[in-house]
This record gives sequence, structure tokens and C-alpha cells, in this order.
Amino acid sequence: MSESSADATERVSLADLDGPGRQPLFEGEPKTVRLALDAGEEVPAHRHPDREIVCHVLDGELTMRLGDDALSLSPGDVVRFDGEQDISPRAETDCEALLVLAPAA
Repeated sequence: MSESSADATERVSLADLDGPGRQPLFEGEPKTVRLALDAGEEVPAHRHPDREIVCHVLDGELTMRLGDDALSLSPGDVVRFDGEQDISPRAETDCEALLVLAPAA
């Protein structure tokens, strides 16, 4: 999954990851996940208490439902939000995103 050197630098190539769903990139904190969804696929509403989340859309169109709001995201869009609210990403097209879930300050 990731390679590491003596100085604890870790490196992952997203091109080496395949398959649908969520795939962790590294062990430990902050939690870093590749999210790949097929068009029309949606992750059920859930929460990540005590987390700040950054989502970077790499490819495709994604609607990120955050509580009562919905954000339309395109490749290159980056959004940061509080994990205490209901979160539900939905793929409008086949999409890939990188998520970083860090402990809240």
C-alpha cells in the first residue's frame, strides 16, 4: 500500500490503487482515504465525530451532502468541513476523491 523510508516519509501512488469504495492510504493519523464511486453510488449519511475533513475531488462530479446543505464538486475542488454533521457523498459521474480526516483542533 505505502512505502516508507528510514525518515518515516511515506509515499503512495493513487494510480496503484484500484477498485471501488474506500481505501486507506496510510496507517495512523491523519486518516487518509481514497474514495472511488460509480455514477449514482452514494455513501449513506454518517458522521465522523471529533474530526475535521478535507475532500479533494480528483476526477468526476460529486455531490457532498453536509447536514441540510449539498455542495456540487468538480475535479480540482477542495472543501473542508466538520465531521460532526451528517455527511453523504453521491457520485453524479464515476468519481475519485482524496479524503483527509484529521483530529479536530
